[in-house]
Amino acid sequence: MSQITQLLKQHRRNLHTYPETAWTEFQTTWYIYQQLMALPFKLRLGKEILNEAFVLNRDEEEVKSSTKRALNNGVPKEFIHILDEFTGVMATFETHKSGPTFVLRFDIDALPIQETEDAQHLPNLLGFRSRHDNCMHACGHDFHTAIGLVLAKWISEQRAKLRGKIILLFQPAEEGSRGARAVSASGLLDEADYFAAAHVGMMARTGEVVIDPYGFLCGTKFNVDFKGRAAHCASEPEAGKNALAAACSAFMLLQGISRSSKGASRINVGKLSGGRGRNIIPDQAYMEIDLRGETTEVNDYLVKRTQEILKGTAQSLDVQLSIEDLGTVYDIKNDPELVEYLKEVASQCPLVKAVTTHSDFGGSEDASIIIKRIQQLFGKCIYFVIGADRTAGHHQPDFDADEAALEIGFEMFKGLIRKINGC
Repeated sequence: MSQITQLLKQHRRNLHTYPETAWTEFQTTWYIYQQLMALPFKLRLGKEILNEAFVLNRDEEEVKSSTKRALNNGVPKEFIHILDEFTGVMATFETHKSGPTFVLRFDIDALPIQETEDAQHLPNLLGFRSRHDNCMHACGHDFHTAIGLVLAKWISEQRAKLRGKIILLFQPAEEGSRGARAVSASGLLDEADYFAAAHVGMMARTGEVVIDPYGFLCGTKFNVDFKGRAAHCASEPEAGKNALAAACSAFMLLQGISRSSKGASRINVGKLSGGRGRNIIPDQAYMEIDLRGETTEVNDYLVKRTQEILKGTAQSLDVQLSIEDLGTVYDIKNDPELVEYLKEVASQCPLVKAVTTHSDFGGSEDASIIIKRIQQLFGKCIYFVIGADRTAGHHQPDFDADEAALEIGFEMFKGLIRKINGC
């Protein structure tokens, strides 16, 4: 096993052991900082890398409990203070030689999923399963972060052969499409001439690299609150206003939204809760809604119909309605120049067994927010897929991916850096 492979696996497994969900990645941020602090990068941390006005769906109580957990796990109090209650790292390498600015993004958050107890699950076999209850790297972000950390070491070793500026973004809160919005709104990436991000697994097998995937779904997420009036269900039911009935009615109507002929779409109510007790008319209900559309037009159609249904249901049952819009992600169109660069890099890598130009991504990606902004400022962007055989689908408790993808991902990003920032 090469030193690179060994280091990639070491980082991936360390990160997998202590996963943290969106906006709570304090121990993960400390781990990243420890690996980078001795390298010749300028480091920005936590609140320094984002625009707080664009932070959405961040649970203050969850942040506090996660901060306490990080302190108990050995993260210094002084470091938590520096982060100022936010997470993530932006590492900037200046060559002090004229050349382009290249941003590479690696997402760092995990999911609120309890990892499987299956004895044959590799993290269980080798002792690096999640030590945090109901939290797991079930999407491969531990892979992404590990690749970024080893790239940082390689960049520092190759500094004499590089030009321009390289920015490694270890981004919090990808899940739920939240982190990229706040980071992009900071303006810190506006200088980018080039941008690259990738995902392991997805629709590709180990040894395959998809250099120009399509099918990135636009998406919008809503948190919805219905407010009614409580009353005794037997003695005075007419005095109540049933918020849960409104939410349930809206749930059923949302399933009936006609699909658009102009592209694929998805509608999901992932959470529905409400009420206080069996003999009380429910005065509150809460929904979390996820909409996806193949194009902006399709997504906008779903948003319009969803809002109409929510408002109509609330009015018909005489309850109050509050809709929190968590923002929209977009489709991704790669720049041809970078597609050609990556094709050349992949074709020259012995670890790559298949170079696929187009394949359906079939999901949403919050990197699209950064990509849209950079492309509007005339920068060039690419998002690609690093194939990896999987034990289960993404976001499932028995998810794991072939660690051979780690070195392939490292080689792809390394090759792009050489093409763009090589002397």
